[in-house]
Amino acid sequence: MYAPERQQEILRLAREGGRVDVLSLAEEFQVTAETVRRDLKALDRAGLVRRVHGGAIPAGRLDFEPDLAERDAVAADEKQRIARAALAELPGGDGGTAGSGSVILDAGTTAVRLAAEIPLEAELTVVTHGLPVAARLADHPGLTLHLVGGRIRRRTRAAVDDWALRAYRELNADVLFLATNGFSLEGGLTTPDLAEAAVKRALIAAARRVVLLADSAKFGQQHFARFGELSDVDLLITDTGLSPDDALAIERAGTEVVRA
Repeated sequence: MYAPERQQEILRLAREGGRVDVLSLAEEFQVTAETVRRDLKALDRAGLVRRVHGGAIPAGRLDFEPDLAERDAVAADEKQRIARAALAELPGGDGGTAGSGSVILDAGTTAVRLAAEIPLEAELTVVTHGLPVAARLADHPGLTLHLVGGRIRRRTRAAVDDWALRAYRELNADVLFLATNGFSLEGGLTTPDLAEAAVKRALIAAARRVVLLADSAKFGQQHFARFGELSDVDLLITDTGLSPDDALAIERAGTEVVRA
């Protein structure tokens, strides 16, 4: 396959999947990673893709926010592993089964997966502004569930604006499980929507411990609204797609990293 043909196929894959990564493309086209990087550089110069850490996204998609169903289908296996690893961070240290505690669950597809993994014997107070998270936990026998209200964003099914901000200002939870659209050492924690960003800032202030649940594809991505620094996070739970070198750099900056 000639380079222009390969680049056209890479562009198609990026537009269909929302993102491509170097290693997967190298395997698919049976070329070196350096060849793929040259292809992505050429596409970036042409204004067709934007380079991000480890790959590229279609041009104009940096602040595009997929709907919930589309996001849930992306990195599904990685999100499941992240959710299971996060169980150890529930109050009690063993999936919430040893005593009770208070938890805030951010809106997000990985948070929904974590909610589904919480053991039936767990006794926790859980607060969320995410409708899918609340729906998943509504019948859990051991939880005291609080649903924070506000204007519901259709794309994320999350409550935002003043009602939600007021509620979170009154809380002091043990652990926050935080979601993000992008994270990096330089760019911090970012999301496309200003209202969502304001709620996420309130979440960080409302918890004694912050655990970020983010698959590795989000590393290096930067979006319009910045809501915190990576140093605001006590623990990042991600997948093995985050390289050991990047994990070490994050830990040197003060955030513990678990690669599930």
